[in-house]
Amino acid sequence: MTDTITLRRPDDWHVHLRDGDMLGRVAGATALQFARTIVMPNLAPPVTSVSAARAYRDRIMAALPRDTRFTPLMTAYLTDDSDPQEIARGAAEGVFTAAKLYPANATTNSAHGVTSIAAIRNVLEAMEAIGLPLLVHGEVTDADIDIFDREAVFIDRVLAPLLRDMPGLRIVFEHVTTADAVAFVESADADVAATITPHHLHINRNAMLVGGIRPHAYCLPVAKREAHRQALRKAATGTSDRFFLGTDSAPHERAAKESACGCAGIFNAPFAIESYAQVFDDEGALDRLEAFASLNGPAFYRLPPNEERITLKRGETIVPDLVDGIVPFHAGETLGWSLA
Repeated sequence: MTDTITLRRPDDWHVHLRDGDMLGRVAGATALQFARTIVMPNLAPPVTSVSAARAYRDRIMAALPRDTRFTPLMTAYLTDDSDPQEIARGAAEGVFTAAKLYPANATTNSAHGVTSIAAIRNVLEAMEAIGLPLLVHGEVTDADIDIFDREAVFIDRVLAPLLRDMPGLRIVFEHVTTADAVAFVESADADVAATITPHHLHINRNAMLVGGIRPHAYCLPVAKREAHRQALRKAATGTSDRFFLGTDSAPHERAAKESACGCAGIFNAPFAIESYAQVFDDEGALDRLEAFASLNGPAFYRLPPNEERITLKRGETIVPDLVDGIVPFHAGETLGWSLA
């Protein structure tokens, strides 16, 4: 039995660091675990320009100790009015690492999102030409589509046609939750990849609904049936290099979660790598954790892997009920690995 794992310091290819007071409370948890992170741009107002991304990056670094070894990688929030020249300039100046497609009203702070692919075709053509990755929240928002089917329908109606029209577009299908998404990524070419969260590897939809409404297990996309969770675990712990770590850590105040209209999002940053390690251990795949956490993401983003190493040790990690006033993922539970 392996009791110690040493791997290259991982990166988080999808995280919400928020802003203001919340930024100061949660950024340190991500910076402690990860060397680099793709920062989501769905602030209020959203990060749509090069200047806004630079300013947000400065705020992130100001919220951390000066000696923190951490690099936030910024993204552009796409709207129907996005300027392809602004997106291309941000990429050329090293400000934008990617651009994010939120279907309008699909999730938190997505009201300014894209209403149709046709509305941003000129932006996508520019991104295809320069190789800038498109990060996709893959759900349709039609009222007549069941919330548990919105990812699968998005693949059929939006993602598959988009790739047929723009085969050179580099896409990250973010926080995938279904066997349909896994199959789509596996059948696509090398320019399509996906991130998988720790919570979608640990919970199915029962976690939200059995024994009462459990608001701290509510996220978007929502957790699905057990068969989908098993497909995600197989993909994450398998040998494909097109699945990699993306926590989608999305903190909310406790009162905002435990309300009549609770916010979607799970705060998993404080114990993310321990959570992933538990999954890989359970699946007998600890030897593949480094690829998923530290190698596959940099390879897709055409960045070098980190040289620094971290060590995980087998042993109890008791997750507290609150972390700086926020309920974390696994609150009150014990994980079998600890970050040394």
